[in-house]
Amino acid sequence: MQSNNHYLLAIILTVAGSSVLAGRSASAQQPPSEETIAFFRQNCYSCHTIGGGRLAGPDLKDVSKRKDRSWLLKFVMDPKGVIDSGDPYAQKIFREARGVYMQAVPGIQSSRVEKLLDLIDAESEAESPLFAGVQIDDRPLTAADADLGRQLFSGLASFESGAPSCISCHTLASLGGLGGGRLGPDLTTVYSRLEGRKALAAWLSTPPTDIMKPLFARHPISKDENLALVAYLKQVTEQGTEEAEPSNMSFLLIASLVAALSLVLIDFIWRARYRAVRRPLVEATTR
Repeated sequence: MQSNNHYLLAIILTVAGSSVLAGRSASAQQPPSEETIAFFRQNCYSCHTIGGGRLAGPDLKDVSKRKDRSWLLKFVMDPKGVIDSGDPYAQKIFREARGVYMQAVPGIQSSRVEKLLDLIDAESEAESPLFAGVQIDDRPLTAADADLGRQLFSGLASFESGAPSCISCHTLASLGGLGGGRLGPDLTTVYSRLEGRKALAAWLSTPPTDIMKPLFARHPISKDENLALVAYLKQVTEQGTEEAEPSNMSFLLIASLVAALSLVLIDFIWRARYRAVRRPLVEATTR
């Protein structure tokens, strides 16, 4: 009787264990949610592909085979902290990125990172991954492309989606005069900093910065506009001009000139007012 009870208990435990394993397997095979896919696209895709080669950051295909999940979780949560700790693999990534730190997503939680790692694992096994890289025309860039890019950058031509011109936030050393905006970085050498056409096109398609991300999510640039900007920024980089030093001298000079002209105009207006009103009054009292 006792042996029968042991036999029955063994069967129950086996069935229970199989159910748990089946549940875990089913959970692991759950496809990534649309929310996770959208999050990766908005926050990671401008610097990383999954199976499409290196951009500003490394290709994430099979990253779980290169480092264990606990390390990856820690790195995504605090990349600068892991790099600065002297971790050899993090230092290697840092050198390959030319000394540019990966930016942690503000407020990201470990549960979100776990979902992103599940997405990367699933995409690493997919025959047609979603994030193999931006598909940009690989034809030779022309002078016409660069000219359109110059117009889009400076605001002489408008983006189809109504996106603001680049010059409102960025400058280039070749602009001269008042230059461009200072809210964003100088883009004079951005083509070389991002190591060429592919990475720059990816960055332009989904800008990752806190200011640009929501703006260009509503006003994305087209593939042709993307190509034109790449051509123009490539041309700017190849001109060999160093990035412009921040300077307000031109602005101050022009502002001073405008102020002086305004004073002259005001004096002219009030002089006419004096002649039209006060002068007749003065003459009337002297008669």
